[in-house]
Amino acid sequence: MSTKTANSESQKTRAGRPARLSLADWMPKIVMAPTVIMTLVCIYGYMIWTAVLSFTNSRMLPSYKFVGLDQYERLFNNDRWMVALTNLGVFGSLFIGICLFLGVMLAIFLDQKIRAEGAIRTIYLYPMAISFIVTGTAWKWLLNPTNGLEKLIIDMGFEDFKFDWLINPDMVVYCLVIAAVWQASGFVMALFLAGLRGVDGDLIKAAHLDGASTFTTYRRIILPSLKPVFFSALVILSHIAIKSFDLVQALTNGGPGYASELPANFMYTYTFTRSQIGMGSASAMVMLGCVLAILVPYLYSELRGERHE
Repeated sequence: MSTKTANSESQKTRAGRPARLSLADWMPKIVMAPTVIMTLVCIYGYMIWTAVLSFTNSRMLPSYKFVGLDQYERLFNNDRWMVALTNLGVFGSLFIGICLFLGVMLAIFLDQKIRAEGAIRTIYLYPMAISFIVTGTAWKWLLNPTNGLEKLIIDMGFEDFKFDWLINPDMVVYCLVIAAVWQASGFVMALFLAGLRGVDGDLIKAAHLDGASTFTTYRRIILPSLKPVFFSALVILSHIAIKSFDLVQALTNGGPGYASELPANFMYTYTFTRSQIGMGSASAMVMLGCVLAILVPYLYSELRGERHE
């Protein structure tokens, strides 16, 4: 046994008891303690508190008179909430589907080693660097029938052109889709481009030697190997869709009326402006359930994959 090992053993046990930890041993715990405490209190603590309030008759101020599932029953009997859920279904499905399609197509396009790839990639990624507030404000100007694209095209001589989706209750949710896709599709492109660059080149060469076309190679070999990337992109986009609040506030403010509200906007309105904390908390818990329904299978698959490695 070396002298260094003997010294460490003697430090560990002195008179039959473990040696005291030094400041260097405690420093990582001290540094991480505030973050852990803030996370437990400000995230998980408030989640538990919100769950408790959703079973109470809280209105302007928190109340702890429990009413069971009454708030959830009132919530799902509320026409405004059902409109928000329907909007989430339309917005989420179109947003996720279009972003995945455009992201894959752009990634395949850039994977062809084209010129100025860095500049083009930066242009596609730039929208993701700005906030949804900025995105919503910019698209509000563009889609405004009075001074946006409609006015521009009419001034160009197309006097019959009409694009009033922003003020049309039946079409306004698609304005949210346009703005969200514009911002997030570049991010999805970056995910898939990284995945494409990680595919084994020998597989591609072997496919070409066997006479497979480029389209067949991508469809049969490359894209199926990117299932983890698809799953990751799906989880991220679903999370963005469920918690979308600032985009709606900046682009439509939930209007006309409440035709473009999403569950996050409903929760904010009922909790902070209509003084119905109980119902707002119930809507927040439903949103949390939607997020968990997406995250739990993802985490399960990740943990299962690690065990089999």
